[in-house]
Amino acid sequence: MTLTERINACIHLGKFLSQFVESPPLRKEDVLLNDMFFDGMLHQIKLAEEHNGWFTNENIRFALKNWSEALKNNHLKEWLLPYSFDTIEPKTVAIVMAGNIPLVGFHDFLSVLMSGHKVLVKQSSKDKHLLPYLAKYLEYVAPGFKGYITFTEDQLSGFDAVIATGSDNTARYFEYYFKTKPHIIRKNRNSVAVLSGKESEVQLSALGEDIFRYYGLGCRNVSKLYVPEDYNFDAFFNAIYPWHTLVNKQKYANNYDYNKAVYLMSEFDFLDNGFFMLKEDTGYSSPIASCFYERYSSKNELLQRLKQDQKLIQCVVSKGLIETEIAFGKSQQPQLWHYADNINTLDFLLNI
Repeated sequence: MTLTERINACIHLGKFLSQFVESPPLRKEDVLLNDMFFDGMLHQIKLAEEHNGWFTNENIRFALKNWSEALKNNHLKEWLLPYSFDTIEPKTVAIVMAGNIPLVGFHDFLSVLMSGHKVLVKQSSKDKHLLPYLAKYLEYVAPGFKGYITFTEDQLSGFDAVIATGSDNTARYFEYYFKTKPHIIRKNRNSVAVLSGKESEVQLSALGEDIFRYYGLGCRNVSKLYVPEDYNFDAFFNAIYPWHTLVNKQKYANNYDYNKAVYLMSEFDFLDNGFFMLKEDTGYSSPIASCFYERYSSKNELLQRLKQDQKLIQCVVSKGLIETEIAFGKSQQPQLWHYADNINTLDFLLNI
């Protein structure tokens, strides 16, 4: 397959996904192979919801919307055309996927296929319904993909390179097990937001999206706030109040109750608004239904801290702080050229 053929197949996939971003889904007449795949996709979404209580219909639709936008002609070409894949000798790239949010491993999957390699996927048991179905759609739209996509639940074998994502503990296992192969090993990362105290209500409200989308389970979710020494959290709490309905979700409520009990029994000082807690802490990985915060006294001191801890931070949400910052409300809407851990996946795939 040529790069243009691969891009066109992804454009069709994006159009297919665009039907499932609203509730109820909106069936479109101009989508390729819709009679064959539309009802089946509805079933896969239902299975994903039933299998993983964190994968609500709203969050699945949010993920599908982001991918339907990303898989447009202009975005795909902006991402891929700077590269030359003409001399690629197809190799098999294994991907060990996480399962914290819906389709979290799709970017790696897409990168391998677009570069002309074969992909061997080992999914998380938490997210095993959506991707195989989308892969089948791609194979029907572009039969050249057949033989290039394999899913396995067995021990990985017969691969030439690997991209693996997991916790810090599993990353140590990955680094040992895959040490003889070209690899990208991703560990725990969290995202932070830097507030100046001058944010508008609109910006603080948007920050709620960065914190609460996917219940805060993604590495791009803000789990730590940096605030000025004299910062007052009243405006912040008022702006995020529309998310209070999360406490009606059983899994979120259980975590809120449990973590609040831990804080109380440990006699920690924390701020609480009835569905969300703020705790002053130097760490980055806050429990569900809570966020850590830390006060800073100078911008230079803060920039030094962020640079020092850059291997722990996925992205920084702020305005006017650093060149690579993410706008408020956009942390869960990365572009195709925004790579996890700032490791360019296409560069890696071109050099295996």
